This record gives sequence, structure tokens and C-alpha cells, in this order.
Amino acid sequence: MKTKNKRQEELRLVESLIKKDFVKEKTISDLYSHIFKTKGKKLRARLCLISSSRNKKISLRKRIKHAAIIELLHTATLVHDDVVDNSPTRRGIKSVNNIWTNAHGVLIGDYIYSKAFIYMVDVGNYKILKELSYATNDISQGELIQLDAINNLNITINKLKKISYFKTGRLFEAAAKTGAILINANDSYIKNISDYAKNLGILFQIKDDLLDYSLKSKIGKPTLQDLKEGKITYPFLYAYKNSNSDEKKELKKILGSKKINKKNVLSLINSLGGIENANNLAKEYFAKSINAAEKIRSLKIKKEMLELAEIALNREK
Repeated sequence: MKTKNKRQEELRLVESLIKKDFVKEKTISDLYSHIFKTKGKKLRARLCLISSSRNKKISLRKRIKHAAIIELLHTATLVHDDVVDNSPTRRGIKSVNNIWTNAHGVLIGDYIYSKAFIYMVDVGNYKILKELSYATNDISQGELIQLDAINNLNITINKLKKISYFKTGRLFEAAAKTGAILINANDSYIKNISDYAKNLGILFQIKDDLLDYSLKSKIGKPTLQDLKEGKITYPFLYAYKNSNSDEKKELKKILGSKKINKKNVLSLINSLGGIENANNLAKEYFAKSINAAEKIRSLKIKKEMLELAEIALNREK
């Protein structure tokens, strides 16, 4: 079986494991079913499957359960995100908090988190448990730092990078690192694949920020949603830093406003170099991820890593 088809089959098994783990309680079953109704990209699960594929002695069952842990952790963060942001949609369908309540969103997110930790116990690897516990804590830190940065025009690019790492890069990194830990890989392999994944995750977040400023975006949420919520992302911050006093006043009015002219805003951000600078930053992290991937000896694994980086750089959803 070709590598691409093999990985798709493994991801199907991950999805199957998660979906079959329903409970009989109707409310929980309905919530769980709704959340996993749509298929996400599963990049993080794919990362740990790639990372753990080097050692053929590790059972497929363990590798699938490990990838399911990563997917569950990621999904829980999305559900909680929607509550914090009061988002009406997720992956093109109504969010949990939109159909039910914020309380349902918080509690089902907690339920999914706890399911991930049950799986971790089943895998039975202390190093994996430790890494994913720290990663979960870092993700929460990132969310809190971002919450504190709402409408804060004094935020720096470096602070945004920190948020991007904690919110997104950290789970990418942990997915690849724990995949390597699962197969008892050497320190060099663990470091290189972790560095690759961390930079890939930050690249993914930068592109996510850019897609918020695109009318062609297919990410399942309205254009300029982040801007309307007062979130300062890379395109906006670069534009603000490049603007004169009058343009700064205009940008301050736009930030957090629910009523904006999309075309005018996109034109302003673009004219001030917001899109170009953010794209350049994305290319920097693409290069960093490629450099780390090139240090991996396995040609098959390296090829998959390079393909993932290309997908992240050129994504439209």
C-alpha cells in the first residue's frame, strides 16, 4: 500500500475509534455526535502517525490510540474556543454553543479532554503523559494570553509569535514528539521532528490569520471574524505598525467593530503591507520547518513532512 493511502487508512481508523466511543446518555451522545460529524484536517493526528511510523515493531493499535489522543485534545480546545469567542459556526456547521448553550460547550469540551487522558493511561507511557500534560497547560496559557491581548494595540510581533506557539505550535510539537517517544526513538530524531512540527504549527496559525482576511477563505467561519472579535492578528498588527496617524485612527475604529465594509477593510490592510508582511513571516516558518525536516534520515518520513509543510503554506481552508 502506498504511503499516502496507508496514512489515510490510519486516519480513518483514528476517526472510527473516536466515533465508536459514544455513551448511552442521550445529551452526551448528541453533543459528541455533532462535534465529530464533520471531518477536520487531522494534521496533528497525521503528524504523530508519521512520527511513529519509523518503528514497525510498535503495534498499529497503540499508534492509532495515540493519534486519537491528539485528535481528542485538539477537538476539546476547539469546542472551548467557540465558547470563549461565542463563535456561531465550526467547520462549516453550527457550533455546540450555538445549538445548545455555553455550559454545554464547556462541559462536553471537558468530557473530551478527560477521554483523551483515559486513552493516555491505556497507552501506558509516562513520558507521553508528561509531555501532553505540559502541552495542554501551555495551550491554556496561550488562550489566556490571547484573551488579555484583545483590542490591545501595544502587543508586539514577538508576543503574537508566543501566542501562536502556545495556541497552535505546541500541540503540533507534542504530537510529533510523543509519536517519536512511543517508538523509543533517539534524541536526535525526537529533536528534529519536534522542531519541524513546532514551526509547522506556527506556520499554520499565521496562515489561519491570513485566511481571516481573504474573501476566498474556506475555513468555515466568516471573513474578518477575528477582527470583529477584537483579536489582533498578524495582518492587522503589521498594517497598524506601518500606518500613519490618520490610518491608525481608522484601524482603531475598525478593530472590534461588528459593522465594517469588508472590501474597504481588506483594501486598507493590504495597502499597508499587512498581508505581504504576514505572508513573508509564513514563508520564514515554512523554511524553518523544511530545514528541520531535511535532518530526518528516513526518506519516506521526510517526504511526508515536506508535503505537510507545502499543504500548510498553500492552504485555503
